[in-house]
Amino acid sequence: MNLEILTPDKKVFEGEVTAVTVPGTLGSFQILKDHAPIISTLEDGEVIIKANKADEQRFFIKGGVVEAIHNKVVVLAEGIA
Repeated sequence: MNLEILTPDKKVFEGEVTAVTVPGTLGSFQILKDHAPIISTLEDGEVIIKANKADEQRFFIKGGVVEAIHNKVVVLAEGIA
């Protein structure tokens, strides 16, 4: 699935991933391929990106929203720490 992480200033990440974990307002949750469509607000916290079993990237975001639909995930973050 394709993931984009955007802030008001720049595009922080874009690429194919196998999983992304985001800090939802009611708790962290993971989005995998073929996830049901979802829009959620995000708290300050870590976004964990897995491109494969060995590759993992982490970004600390300052709130925002996430949308996932048709294997495209967009994280609109207020900022990156």
